[in-house]
Amino acid sequence: MRLEKLAPRPITIAESGLSENFLADLLAKHMFNGGVLTISELADRTALSGPIIEAVLNFMRKESRIEILGTDRTASQSDGPAASLRYALTQRGHASALDAMTRSGYIGPAPVPLDKYIAVTNAQSIHNYQIDRATVVEAFSETIIRDELLDQLGPALTSGRAIFVYGPAGTGKTYITQKLSKLFPDFTLVPHAIAIGEYVIEVFDPVIHRIAALKTAKPALMLERGYDPRFACCNRPVVIVGGELTADMLEIRYDASTRRYQAPLQLKANNGLFMIDDMGRQRVAPETVFNRWIVPLEEKKDYLSLGSGRHFSVPFDTVMLFSTNMHPLDLADEAFLRRIGYKIEFPYPRVHEFEAIWNQFCEQNDIRCEPDVFSFLIDNLYEHHQHPMLPCHPRDLLGIAVDRATYHGEERLVSKDHIDWAWKNYFVSMNLGNYSRRTASDHGGGENV
Repeated sequence: MRLEKLAPRPITIAESGLSENFLADLLAKHMFNGGVLTISELADRTALSGPIIEAVLNFMRKESRIEILGTDRTASQSDGPAASLRYALTQRGHASALDAMTRSGYIGPAPVPLDKYIAVTNAQSIHNYQIDRATVVEAFSETIIRDELLDQLGPALTSGRAIFVYGPAGTGKTYITQKLSKLFPDFTLVPHAIAIGEYVIEVFDPVIHRIAALKTAKPALMLERGYDPRFACCNRPVVIVGGELTADMLEIRYDASTRRYQAPLQLKANNGLFMIDDMGRQRVAPETVFNRWIVPLEEKKDYLSLGSGRHFSVPFDTVMLFSTNMHPLDLADEAFLRRIGYKIEFPYPRVHEFEAIWNQFCEQNDIRCEPDVFSFLIDNLYEHHQHPMLPCHPRDLLGIAVDRATYHGEERLVSKDHIDWAWKNYFVSMNLGNYSRRTASDHGGGENV
């Protein structure tokens, strides 16, 4: 299996890349939290093989940090008698566990050393995945999108360069870019955590990383097979962040109360897609965001720092997308835009494209329209009000029209009256003639507000 070759399961302490003392501290913290545990239970908690657990426990016994409290009679004997022994911390072990937790609050699967993480990330680079036109067309076969847009997105994805997607709000930028992940259907290994010396940085995020459905049996505890379970096998990650983005989300974050380090968003997105949506709407200046990416985009490396002042680099292996409703030159200067290989504009749809979206939504949602409804919508509403058509409008207008029909107990048949009513409820009227401008005198003051 490819995963076994990419990250073989270590069966010795040396192969784990972690020190004996580090592993002893990790086991001590697990035993402090979990109480009396067997080798099998410790292996499940730490994602380490039985031989490594056994070797570390022997080391801890020599230091009088643990003791054996008999055997677990319910444990399976298939892994040997040693697997059923029950281990507990001694008084000295409790003290060492507390000391370990004051230095690091991390309690979870054993981390992967930085050099191992770099090797695995580079080996499964998203830019090694080849995409051809047939694959792109197939992925978007059920999406109404211009061929020329697909022929821009396809080469952009395979280029390894950043992509700037821009156009008016509602033209489908976010929807289309979210679907780009379908072009990368393979799996990737994501570490639960990375070890930088004695520091542990948590990477796996259940909100971002989706565990792949692998039909493989769990490796037996004492056997040398299977990939390194310190990695989770996931679909390629897709990270989308919008107006909530702040500068600290792009750096390693340390929680002093839990003494734990969290990886920044771009590290969690490695080997996948990273999209910054609604550029210009963030609580941080666009220049700050763009300046953060100048070096990673050039060198394909990201430079990070721990609170102790220790610096290190990791691969910057993502398909980087910026999306905005604003003109690119209003957000960044030409010097930065040159570093972005592709600038792709999403225009308003043409009438026949808009009609195709309209008909598709009706078919997918079992909605019928009277024969002249669409012509009425275009001629009497869009053209009369000089309002641009957007791909999101069919969903919204038809949804409101059906809401009215359902309220009156009618079937899902949309008429001109339904659409006219939906239009009036959906769009904000710009006729302010019926509204008097509020003044400060309304509040007891004497000046206009």
